[in-house]
Amino acid sequence: MATATSTNSHGDSAMSSDSGTEEVRLEQFQYDDGIVRLFATATIFWGIVATLVGLIVAVILVIPWVTGGLPWFSFARLRPLHTNAAIFAFAGNGIFAAVYYSTQRLCKARMWSDVLSRLHFWGWQLVIVLAAVTLPLGITQSREYAELEWPIDILIAVVWLFIFGGNFLMTLIKRRERHMYVALWFYIATIVTVALLHVFNNLVIPAGWFKGYSVYAGVQDAFMQWWYGHNAVAFFLTTPFLGLMYYFLPKAAERPVFSYKLSIIHFWSLVFIYIWAGPHHLHYTALPEWASTLGMLFSLMLWMPSWGGMINGLLTLRGAWHKVAADPVLKFFVVGVTFYGMSTFEGPMLSIKSINAFTHYTDWTIAHVHSGALGWNGFMTFGMLYWLLPRLFQTKMWSDKLVSLHFWTGTIGILLYIIPIYAAGLMQGWMWRAMDDTGHLMYPDFIETTQNIVPLWWLRVFGGLLYVSGMLMLGWNALQTWMTRPAEYENPVHTAPRLTKQYTDHTPPDTSPIEEAPVLELGKKVSIWSQMGWHRRWERLPVRFTVFTTIAVVVATLFEVIPTFLIRSNVPTIATVKPYTPLELAGRHIFVSEGCYNCHSQMIRPIVSETKRYGEYSKPGEFVYDRPFQWGSRRIGPDLAREGGKQSSFWHWTHFENPENVSPGSVMPAYGHLLTEDMNYDAIAPHVKAAAFLGAEYTDEELNNTAEVAYKQAEYLAADIVAQGGPAKAYEKQAIALIAYLQRVGVDLFATEEPAEDSAEATEGEAEATESDEEVATDSDVPQSDALAMNETSHP
Repeated sequence: MATATSTNSHGDSAMSSDSGTEEVRLEQFQYDDGIVRLFATATIFWGIVATLVGLIVAVILVIPWVTGGLPWFSFARLRPLHTNAAIFAFAGNGIFAAVYYSTQRLCKARMWSDVLSRLHFWGWQLVIVLAAVTLPLGITQSREYAELEWPIDILIAVVWLFIFGGNFLMTLIKRRERHMYVALWFYIATIVTVALLHVFNNLVIPAGWFKGYSVYAGVQDAFMQWWYGHNAVAFFLTTPFLGLMYYFLPKAAERPVFSYKLSIIHFWSLVFIYIWAGPHHLHYTALPEWASTLGMLFSLMLWMPSWGGMINGLLTLRGAWHKVAADPVLKFFVVGVTFYGMSTFEGPMLSIKSINAFTHYTDWTIAHVHSGALGWNGFMTFGMLYWLLPRLFQTKMWSDKLVSLHFWTGTIGILLYIIPIYAAGLMQGWMWRAMDDTGHLMYPDFIETTQNIVPLWWLRVFGGLLYVSGMLMLGWNALQTWMTRPAEYENPVHTAPRLTKQYTDHTPPDTSPIEEAPVLELGKKVSIWSQMGWHRRWERLPVRFTVFTTIAVVVATLFEVIPTFLIRSNVPTIATVKPYTPLELAGRHIFVSEGCYNCHSQMIRPIVSETKRYGEYSKPGEFVYDRPFQWGSRRIGPDLAREGGKQSSFWHWTHFENPENVSPGSVMPAYGHLLTEDMNYDAIAPHVKAAAFLGAEYTDEELNNTAEVAYKQAEYLAADIVAQGGPAKAYEKQAIALIAYLQRVGVDLFATEEPAEDSAEATEGEAEATESDEEVATDSDVPQSDALAMNETSHP
């Protein structure tokens, strides 16, 4: 149809149809590549930082004394810093660079607000800096991939949902391209689901500016954490990178996506199924069996859609494989997509219960995570950056040879990292489970396993060094490319018609290829439906598409969450399980702050080798006062679920001072600062009040005179340490609280409910051991006295 063009007062062109239909305006616009340059630069910078911290953490693990006992540089405090830097700083900035570049071009529109774009950039960098400061200081929630405390969580929610999400959605609404391309679908799913996960996993009751207590406890807390943890991987490290793949891989290969229909199946299958899979992280734990089984089934179902995405990516290169040999950008993409396929095969495999029983808590999980992070996320980001940098800086890449060297160095680095760690995981699994003909453990001392895998950890250090070297090559190449940029960037003006409010779809309706065949009408309708014309209509409606995506995620979530939280039988009550005393609660806070969960689990699974090594398996009702739960995901040290009473209090004191003195060959660092830093008893009250608000039962004395109650228990423990040959005045130091907590862990299950007694009815021995002003033994004293009694029997 012929059109006439005129120019309005704003310099836009207007087209009016000869038939008198709605006027269509031609609008001029420029893309905002400045924000992409900022995020690309931040990606490279934080990528170097994240991998360098990872290398330092790997070194500290094998030679813990290298830090000189400085608490800020211990493995347990730096490991969360490494994971947060890798995920949210390196991968996160890479995601934003991809989104800001591709969204503008796919929508034929500048981002809706330049101000929001800059607020997003600087707000996200502020989050990263706050994480870099707080985590080494021990300010942490101790929740995997969600360690940051509540004030930072609020900042993340504002930056992610309202600033980034609002800017992105408004850009979609104001776009000049009628249909949303597949990459945009994955960006929508990422923004919606990450916001949902972040908010509901981080609901806490504040106990101060630097501490919050989860509204969930024990089993429910574990369930929510791994609903978040698994789907943080799914919707922060998978779906946005798939969007990146669907845009940048076809661009680099100069080929269209292999299959439009496969991309639709891939997208909706992932969005609906992925959200169910989190419980497979909790096989054989205190989580209800039905929940972990459901997680396993949906994890297995993920196999096919995940591989559908991999196949769609690799087959996009059909007819362009000859380019891969010469183009290092395509090499990065091919290896990245291949690692995606490997990881999404291995993930469902590890969710199978019999396999998970062997691999969980071992280094196999570490190898699995790093093969995905380094191979899939790292290499896809590198490929995107090497494709983007010449276009962003409007010059040639400084050194193509250095790009190729980075590729080979990074690839070899990944292999040298993951292969030894897979081997370490196998060794741990076999040694922990090995039993002789008489039914006894062949390696009863946990330290034996650790010492056998230390050489493999050293190989991991070398692989990490190669990967860091590749990051430095990227940084240097990018810097030199930036140095050759033009004095002023070109910013071309683009023209596209504004979308009309009314739209008539002139696409002929889908017809069934079996229209004339002798089949049921239902078969013909299914044939038409399978052509997915209905989805083409959805792609014109960004708000409706976002709502449908949200519904898919929420419905899948509710099917799991509601039964877990409402069925009381999921967490049977144990009468002898009582709240932690104020001193024990303070000790648990120290345990969390020091990051002990990074090396120790508190969950004995009903597996023969575990019950023989650690004791009675864990019960759901034991964790009703644990906020957050501390079940762990890796065992560098032994499980602590039954630690109470196993060792004397002085043994723990000596262990903090120098682990080698009581556990020769240990890779645990010294915690000497706990023996020298004073205990602040006045700071315990907010923790007790928060626990009481969440349902823990405390006496008026414990609530109103918290410091005094804690001090009395500390004095009692300190006297016990002195009697065992320890130093005087241990009650003044932080270690006393941590010892109180460790002596309490796991003993409630074996305690007996005793009615309160008057001192007149108490035995003479009990009366002598009781202070004259303590006439009634409270419930909170029972676990303490039990732990001390067990203490005395175990003390040599």
